[in-house]
Amino acid sequence: MDYYDQIQEAAALLRVRCKKVPAAAVVLGSGLGGFAEGMRGAHTVPYGEIPHWPASRVVGHAGKLVVGEVAGRFIAALSGRAHFYEGHDLRTVTFGVRVLGALGVPVLVLTNAAGGINTAFSTGALMVIDDHINLMGSNPLIGAHDERFGARFPDMTEVYSARLRRLADEAGRALGAGLAHGVYVGLHGPSYETPAEIRYLRAIGADAVGMSTVPEAIVARQMGMEVLGISCITNMAAGVLPQPLRHDEVMETARRVGAQFVALLEGVIARI
Repeated sequence: MDYYDQIQEAAALLRVRCKKVPAAAVVLGSGLGGFAEGMRGAHTVPYGEIPHWPASRVVGHAGKLVVGEVAGRFIAALSGRAHFYEGHDLRTVTFGVRVLGALGVPVLVLTNAAGGINTAFSTGALMVIDDHINLMGSNPLIGAHDERFGARFPDMTEVYSARLRRLADEAGRALGAGLAHGVYVGLHGPSYETPAEIRYLRAIGADAVGMSTVPEAIVARQMGMEVLGISCITNMAAGVLPQPLRHDEVMETARRVGAQFVALLEGVIARI
C-alpha cells in the first residue's frame, strides 16, 4: 500500500468515527492537551486505532484525536504529534495533517511550545506566527511527487493566513490580551540550541524557535488548507537568560498559561 492509500485508509476510518467533517482542526503542542478536555460531546480516537497513524512518545503529548464542539463549531483536536527528532521521516511527521486534508478539513491551527529569541518577549507570551524559516535540513515534499496531494512546487508566499491572524488578534483583544507576532524557525532538535546558534537565528530574523510546526504547515498549504500558527513562549532561548534550559520548565510554563491559551483558541474558533 502506497503513502496516498495509507492516508485514504486512515481518513476513511475517521469519516465513520467523526460522522461529519470538522470545520477546523487544532494540533496541540507540548502541555496544551487540556484544550481537548473542554470540548462538548467529545469523542476520542486513540492514535493506535487509526491505521498507519504514528504515535508520539514525548512527555506532554497524549497521543489521541478528539472531536467535539468548541464555541458552537465541530472541530478536531490532535493531542500530540510525531516529531522529526524521534527518528520519524517527515512524511510520517506530517501524516496526521495529510489525513485531515484528505478529510476535507478547511482550517488548521498549529500550536507549539517555543523558545523566545526576541528579547522583547517574556516567558508565557503567546506569539502569532507571521512566517517561518525552515532550518530542519529537509522538506516533507522531497521525493516522488503525487499530484493528488497538490502542486509539486506549492507557493509559500502566505503560509500563515492573514485572515486568521487578524481573527487571532481580535480574539486576543476581546480577552484583554495583546498578542505578539513574529517569525518561527524550525530546527531538527532534540538538543536545545547553543547561545551562538541563537545569536545566528536572531540575526536572520527569527523571533522564536522550536522543533515542530514547519513541516505540518508546508503540507497543509500544499493541500489547500488555511493555516494559523500560535507559539507559547515557554522559555527564553539559550544565552538570553543566565540559566540552563530544561524540558520541565517548558511544561510548567505551558501549564501556567494553558487557560489563557485555551481561551484564545476558543475565541479564534468562534470567529472562523
